[in-house]
Amino acid sequence: MEKIIRDKLYKEFIEPTKQKKNFIGIEIEVPIINLNKEPVDFDIVHKITGNFQKEFNDFSPNGIDYDGNTFSLKNPKNSDIVCYDCSYNNIEFAMGREKDLFTINDRFITYYSYVKEEFEKYDYTLTGMGINPYRRYNREIPIPSERYLMLYHHLKSFNKYNDIPMHFHNYPGYGMFSSASQVQLDVHHDDLVKTINTFTKIEPIKALLFSNSVLMDENKHVTCYRDALWEYSTHGINPHNIGMYDVDFESVDDILNYLETLNIYCVMRNGAYINFESMNVMDYFQNSHITGEIYKNDKYEQIKIKPEIDDIDYLRAFKFINLTFRGTLEFRSVCTQPIRDTMSVAAFHLGLKDKIDELNELISNDRVIYHKGYTASELRKLLIQDELPTFINKKELCSLTNNTLDIAKEGLVERGAGEEIFLKTLFNRVKNHTNPGKDIIKSLNSGTDIEKVIKEYGGV
Repeated sequence: MEKIIRDKLYKEFIEPTKQKKNFIGIEIEVPIINLNKEPVDFDIVHKITGNFQKEFNDFSPNGIDYDGNTFSLKNPKNSDIVCYDCSYNNIEFAMGREKDLFTINDRFITYYSYVKEEFEKYDYTLTGMGINPYRRYNREIPIPSERYLMLYHHLKSFNKYNDIPMHFHNYPGYGMFSSASQVQLDVHHDDLVKTINTFTKIEPIKALLFSNSVLMDENKHVTCYRDALWEYSTHGINPHNIGMYDVDFESVDDILNYLETLNIYCVMRNGAYINFESMNVMDYFQNSHITGEIYKNDKYEQIKIKPEIDDIDYLRAFKFINLTFRGTLEFRSVCTQPIRDTMSVAAFHLGLKDKIDELNELISNDRVIYHKGYTASELRKLLIQDELPTFINKKELCSLTNNTLDIAKEGLVERGAGEEIFLKTLFNRVKNHTNPGKDIIKSLNSGTDIEKVIKEYGGV
C-alpha cells in the first residue's frame, strides 16, 4: 500500500513537472465593501454577476450554488474565471495562463474596472487590501455549495481537537474576509528542488515587500495577519500543511517524503464532500473505514467511507509554495496588493524563477538576516511586524532587498517583454522603507479615515 500511495503522489504532483511549458497563472482575490457600513447585500452581488455575464458574453456559469445563484463564470476561450471565494463578500479574478504579464494585466483591469463601476452604482466599492477593512459589518455566510460549506464546517470544528497542544484563533470565517494574490509558474522537474529551497529562504524578504493584511480593529502592529489566520486554524493542525518548509530538500524523493507527511481532511463521494478529522495521509489509508460528516437535508450527518487511492486527489496543502497537480509551483504567501500594483507579485516571482542560481548565491552568502540564530520561518514572523527587530541593520536590509529586486529585474529584462516595469513600485517601497501594510498602520495612527485608504488602494 505504501508503494501504491507513493506512486500515486508521484503521478499527481511530480510527473506533471516533466512537461516542457512556461506559462503564468494569476489569481487575485478582492474584498467587496459596502460603504454604508452595512452587510454586503448578496442580491446586489448576484445582480452584478448577471450584468457581467451580459457584458462579457464569452463567459458562462461553471458554478451554481444550492439557491440557484451563479458563483463562478468561466471564459472557455482563455480560461479566465471570475468567481466568489468562500463567500459573496470576496470576488476573485483567476486569470487563464498566458506567456506574458501585459496580456494578463489588460484583461484583469478590464474585468476589475467594470465590476468596480457596477458596485459603485450601489455605494459599494472594491479595494486592494488583504483583509476586508469593513469585515465587522459583513455576514460570515459561506457560499451554499459543496466545497465552501464543507470548508467552513471544517474550519469551525476546531473545538473538537481538544487533545492537540495548539492555540486556535476565533476566526473560522477568515476565508470570507482575507484576500490573497497568488501566482502559478511552470517549474521544470529538474529545477524543482532548488526553486522550492531558494524561494523558501526569501519569504522574509517577501514579507517586507508585500505585507498588506492588517486586522485593524484588533491588531495594529502586524502587517500580514493572514499568516496567523492560516497557521492557527484547523488547516494548521499539521504544520506541514501550511506556511513554510523548514527543511532543505536534497532530491525529488525528499519532496515526496514531505508529501507523505501531509494531512487530509476531506474527500468526495458521488459528488458530495465528506469532512473528517484531519489526519496524516498515510494513516488515512491504514483504516478500513473512516467516519466523517456529509451535508444532507440542510444539516450534517455521519457517514462511513472506505479509503480509495484516488482520494489523494483531495490531498491539498496550503503551503506558501505549493506543488500542484498542474505541474506548477503556486506561490500563495502574498496578500492582495493595491490594485495598481497587482502585477508586481507575478513580476517578482517570474523574474526570480529565471534567475534561481543567482538568487540562491545571494541568499546563501547573506549575513544580514541569516546566520543570526533564526530560521526562515522565524524571520518571516519577525518581519511581518510593523517595527523591525533591533538585530537587523535597516540599511543593510534595504541593500539585500534591492539586490533581490535587481536579480528579478534582470530576469525580466532578459525575457524581452518589458515586464520589469511592474517592479517599479517594489523599488519605491524599499526606498521609502515601507509596504502597503505599514502604510495602513501609519494612516490609522495619524487619524486618516480608512475610506481614504480604501479609495487609494482600489484605484487602477
